[in-house]
Amino acid sequence: MDIVLDPNIVYLLLAGGLVLAVLAIFNPGTGILEVVALFVLFAAGWGIFTLADQALINWWSFPIILAGLALLVLAIRKPSQPAYLIVSIVCIVLGSAYLVRGEVWYLPGVNPYLAITVSVLSAGFFWLAGNKVMEARSVRPTHDLEALVGALGEAKSEVHSEGTVQVFGELWSAHSDEPIPEGAQVRVVAREGFALKVEAVQKSESA
Repeated sequence: MDIVLDPNIVYLLLAGGLVLAVLAIFNPGTGILEVVALFVLFAAGWGIFTLADQALINWWSFPIILAGLALLVLAIRKPSQPAYLIVSIVCIVLGSAYLVRGEVWYLPGVNPYLAITVSVLSAGFFWLAGNKVMEARSVRPTHDLEALVGALGEAKSEVHSEGTVQVFGELWSAHSDEPIPEGAQVRVVAREGFALKVEAVQKSESA
């Protein structure tokens, strides 16, 4: 496990875990991304707390990372304010890069070339992903939303407390009273904003 204590590996695990966590938020319902993100962040957390015992952690970086995540959520909720997204990228990149102490306080504890590469890639990812979400929120549906109730679709993931279904050729967040397996045919029973409540269609009904 010594490799996990390498500051460069800890940095990569933290940055990768954050990216996977954001992907899981943007693609809810499958469960795979959530599990992988949790595992990666757990490994990063183990390395961070072990390095903390060696006094190698800049604790002031944590509030910066948390502020960046909060601003990212705010940016998604307020698509007309791109400044939130820009500031969130800066906070997340700087906070994660300076999480491990360098030889002097103003240098990151990771390899400078690695820090630059990961920072640019992370910034590009968060910018593109955030803008895609904001664009999706600003686009009005091209079909009658009221026609969704009673329509048939397909479960693109397991659906229960949350999941994803395809109706009229579009993907929707959905939930159901009973578990519905991936690939099953579903019927929309209610629309709750931009989320759908669905139920499984029995084979006898669809035949």
